[in-house]
This record gives sequence, C-alpha cells and structure tokens, in this order.
Amino acid sequence: MNRLRTAALVAASFASLFAFCGAGWAQRPEPQQQPQAQQQPPASPLHRSVVRVPTPFVENGAPLTLEMVIYKPDGAGPFPTVVFNHGSTGIGNDPALFKQTWAPERTARWFTQRGWLIAYPQRRGRGQSDGLYDEGFTAKREHYSCEPAIALAGFDRAVADLDAAVAWLQRDPDVDTRRMEIAGHSRGGILAVAYAGLHPDMFQGVINFVGGWMGDKCPGNAADAINPATFRRGAAFAKPTLWLYGENDPFYAMSHSRKNFEAFREAGGKGRFESFTLEGGASGHGLLGQQGLWGKAVEAYLAAP
Repeated sequence: MNRLRTAALVAASFASLFAFCGAGWAQRPEPQQQPQAQQQPPASPLHRSVVRVPTPFVENGAPLTLEMVIYKPDGAGPFPTVVFNHGSTGIGNDPALFKQTWAPERTARWFTQRGWLIAYPQRRGRGQSDGLYDEGFTAKREHYSCEPAIALAGFDRAVADLDAAVAWLQRDPDVDTRRMEIAGHSRGGILAVAYAGLHPDMFQGVINFVGGWMGDKCPGNAADAINPATFRRGAAFAKPTLWLYGENDPFYAMSHSRKNFEAFREAGGKGRFESFTLEGGASGHGLLGQQGLWGKAVEAYLAAP
C-alpha cells in the first residue's frame, strides 16, 4: 500500500510541474496531421535554405549568430514574407531538446504554396543558434520560472533575438518588405503580437497560434501578471490581428486566452479571436498541425487589404 501511495504522489508532482512550466514541453515536433483517407500525389520539393544571422551579442568573448531556416515559393522574388516564431520546448531541464531546430515543413508548404516566403528564426540557444537558451528559468534551471520579473526578462531576451532576425530579413532581396507578416506558435504567438506593437509600421499583419508566455497553472495566478501585460505591448499595432486558439489546451484554458485578448483590446489593440475544437478532444495546443481547421481563416486574413 505504501508503495502504491508513493507512486501516486510522484505522478501527481510531475503532472503539476508540467501544467505550470510554460507551454513548451508538448511542442517538440509539429503536431502530426490526421491520416488521409486516400493517397495524395507526391508533394513537390520545398526550396529550403539555412542562414546564419549576425547579432550584437557576445558570450565568453565570442560573437553569436542565430540559425534561421527559410522556405521560398516557386518563382522569382521578392516574395511576401511571414516571420514565424517558435515556442518553448521541454520543461527546461533537458538541454538536448533545446538543440532541435523548429521549422515545420508542413506549415512551410502551406504558406509557400500560396506564394509566401516563410522564415523560422531560432532564438539564442535554440536549434543550431549560438548562445545559452535563457528565456526565464528558475535559478537552478529546473524549469521555467513563474516569477513575473524572471519570465518577463526572458521575454525581452526573445525580443532582442527577433530584432536581429528581422533586420537580416529586411536586407534579403527575396523579401518584399512592404508585405511582411509576423506569426508564431505558443510563446512565438505572444511574441509575434507584442513585437508588432513594438514595431507598428513594420508588418501588415499578425497571426497568433495559441499564444502565451507562461501556462495559466502557475501558482498564485502568476500568469495573469505575465501574459496580459505582454499582450498589451502589441496594442500599438494599428491593424487587425488574428488570434487562433483550440479548446482543451492544457496550458492556456480558453477562458484565460479570451481574457488575454480582452486585455489587448482594452489597451487599444484590434483583432479577431477564433476558437476551434480538435477532433476526438485532442489538445488544442496542437492547433497548428490542423490546417483544415484554420486554413480558411488565415487565407482570408492574408488576402485582406
């Protein structure tokens, strides 16, 4: 009996840790698409390249560069471009996970088939980027910190990395700087919204997939001091934004995400919030992999003047 009780307590402790340590541990691969009822014709090859982005950062006396994966559509540029930002990964205690480049081909194919170049910048310490991954950890790096000051400092570090990536893209002759959108998944979604507000004349639109910086299970409702404040930074972006969320998200309950959206609107932000239910009650945090749910909404948004 004591052995069973101990096992139950251990399981409960891990479940609580996963619930509040950000929204990253389930984001390692892109969510898998549902099996097709019939065979599809083979897809055409993607035009993929990897660049090294210079930064002003130095660690241990060495300058740092960031990895950025770029997929281009067929034809000659310049192309309308979407800068797509990754979320977190792991619970912060497995450095091997940090080194997995997040650049989902299925999402890239969706955009390039519609004539868009898509760029996936990897922030410091992520993928093959140089430097330490340090976007708001506890002192011993056991997991992400729910302490607002630490979490928000980690967000500012992500903004600085994105500054370097966007500056590189603005000099790329394949990028039509008059038609740039910014998007992201989870931590990348909230980063996209806030970054557009910090640079209100840089982008034509913002697409936020299940965005948030810290999970709403943080003790003491700490996420309420982190997520709404961060989303409000995007309110200076004058054009409409698109917020896409899934029901049954273990990191961001729909009520929490709607509250974030209302905080953004109350600060002057504009946008549309859409919610979706994934088949079989699957986690709403996997919405990005369900193009059949969000595809029409995003197509309409990209086509809007």
